[in-house]
Amino acid sequence: MEAFFTSTFVVALAEIGDKTQLLAIVLAARFRKPLPIVLGILLATIANHLLAALVGAGAAAWFESDLFRYAVAVSFVAMGLWTLVPDKLDEGEPAPPRFGAFLTTLVAFFLVEMGDKTQLATVALAARFQDVWAVAAGTTLGMMLANAPVVVVGAKLVERLPMKPIRLAAALLFVAIGCVMLWRVWHG
Repeated sequence: MEAFFTSTFVVALAEIGDKTQLLAIVLAARFRKPLPIVLGILLATIANHLLAALVGAGAAAWFESDLFRYAVAVSFVAMGLWTLVPDKLDEGEPAPPRFGAFLTTLVAFFLVEMGDKTQLATVALAARFQDVWAVAAGTTLGMMLANAPVVVVGAKLVERLPMKPIRLAAALLFVAIGCVMLWRVWHG
C-alpha cells in the first residue's frame, strides 16, 4: 500500500501546474466535452505509466547495486529541482481537433507525457518499490486527481490556485524522498 499511496501523492502534487495539466485546460476549452477528455487522459496515462513502471522495476532488477540506488535517489532530487521550473504549453502540442475529443486527448497526453517529470517519477517509484501494479495504479490515480477536476471545472480552477507554493511543495517532496533514499543507501 505504501507504493500506491506514495505514488499517488507524489504524482498528484507534481502534476499541478505541469504541461499536461495545461494541455487538459486547452482541450477542455477547445472541445467542451469533459467525459471523452477525461477518458482519453485515463487511457493515455495507464499506457504511459504502466510502461514507465515496467521500465523502472526492470531496471532495478538488472542493477541491484548501491550505484543504481544512488542514481535513483539523485533522480528524485533532480525531479524536485525540475519541479521548480514552471511548464509552459508549447503551441501546436495538441493534435488537430478533426480527430475528436477522445482520440485527440489520448494521443496528445500519451506523447506529451513522454519524458515528463511524472513519467520519470513513475520509473523511479517503480525502481524504489519494485511493485509495477501499485506504482502504475498510484501514479495514474495521481494524474487523474490533478487533471480530471481541471477538465471538469476548466481553466478557472488553475487561475485561482497559487502555483508557486504548490510547485515548491512538490519540489520539496521529491527532494526529501531523494535525500531519505540517499541516507538509507549510505547507511546500509
